[in-house]
Amino acid sequence: MDSYRGLIVWQKSMALVEEIYRLVKFLPREELYALSDQMRRAAVSIPSNIAEGHERDSLKEYLRFLYIAQGSRAELETQLELCMKLGYFSEDQIRLSLSLSDEISRMLRKLIKNLKVYT
Repeated sequence: MDSYRGLIVWQKSMALVEEIYRLVKFLPREELYALSDQMRRAAVSIPSNIAEGHERDSLKEYLRFLYIAQGSRAELETQLELCMKLGYFSEDQIRLSLSLSDEISRMLRKLIKNLKVYT
């Protein structure tokens, strides 16, 4: 693949970022610089690390960035579930985000597994 933009996992990650930016607008004002900011940063980290890793010179570095993306995805998923437990969002409101997160996780695991063959 010549460009990270062609990776479906990157495209799905970008869609998740858009969804998170839409969602955090509904968080209470007191979460503006706390949970909201953390969620946006975790979401943005996923496609950013996929892209940065793809552009690195070594497969080892690419894998490292994919693992970081996977970690950011788990962080975001935890924050979404916390928002639901705190009553900020309903399960229906976060369903799309959690579905995208799950799909991204599966795609990242598969990509990592396929790339590890070459290490």
